Amino acid sequence: MPTKTSERWDIEGAALEKQLTDFGYQAILEYGDDDPEKQVEQIQGMVDQGVEFLIIAAIDNRSLGEVLASAKDNGVYIISYDRLILDTPDVDYYASFDNYQVGVLQAEHILQRLNVEEESGPFNVELFSGASDDSNSQYFFQGGLDTLERYTYDGTIRILSGQTEQGETSTERWSGAVAMERMTGLMEDYYEDERLDAVLCPYDGISRGVIYALEDWGLTPGSDDFPVITGQDAEALSIQLIRDGEGQTQTVFKDTRDLAGVASGMVKTIVGGSEPEVNDLGTYDNGFKFVPAFLLEPVSIDESNWQEELVDSEYLTEEEIDDAVEPQAEEYDPPRN
Repeated sequence: MPTKTSERWDIEGAALEKQLTDFGYQAILEYGDDDPEKQVEQIQGMVDQGVEFLIIAAIDNRSLGEVLASAKDNGVYIISYDRLILDTPDVDYYASFDNYQVGVLQAEHILQRLNVEEESGPFNVELFSGASDDSNSQYFFQGGLDTLERYTYDGTIRILSGQTEQGETSTERWSGAVAMERMTGLMEDYYEDERLDAVLCPYDGISRGVIYALEDWGLTPGSDDFPVITGQDAEALSIQLIRDGEGQTQTVFKDTRDLAGVASGMVKTIVGGSEPEVNDLGTYDNGFKFVPAFLLEPVSIDESNWQEELVDSEYLTEEEIDDAVEPQAEEYDPPRN
């Protein structure tokens, strides 16, 4: 797993470890602390220990070619988990969600909240994308951009910054503090005398960084002039904000328990002598081949369905939502609770 700074990886790491051990396998779980070199060392260490399978959520998905070649030389099966590993032929399967659809759901939420079919606008929207070294970022971003496209062409939606490319909208390491800094700059440069109506954010940590910047700018979360803010991963603190009307209005839920089940199920199927089930053979090109993939469907979460989708399904408890605090508070000045 890549990091513990996002709570989803804690949940997924634990779920994978439990499911694999329940199948009777020995599981080794390590976190790379957002350090690509450390993750390479961890993977090589696992290969040296004689592992037969690697399930990898890459930190830098272009940095693993050499270590995965070493793994293949030792007969290891390699499953790319959630983030597609690029520039290597040595990936056997990909387990993830429909990442393009994530961006579609985020953009559709913005269109619905702005009521673009009834209101002529124009509405001012800014775009954020994820880390440039995470291949998922391009799918999230493209799904959102494609969904907004016809409204930008007819002038219903304006992007005053003109920043519509992934490179200029990227947020390294998915950092909320980086997003906060960029949002502050956008407000200073383009919104001194203009209203900002929505921000397309690809991940909850980025969403909160944007919210903190807008608060510092003088806007009040939950007020009529506060922008629509999207997100992803259904982190407890963001669900608290959505529930309480405190800035973020939407997130995309990817039930990571199901994704862990897909990846561990692939291992079990291969051990049993069969080929794992896949449902996509021609979308995820990693530079060497289209990697056989199994994709799950994401779910849009807002104030109307968070209870049913998250609490009733036991993904989160009410207490976890009530007690949630910013996991990266030390990055912000002042710290955020």
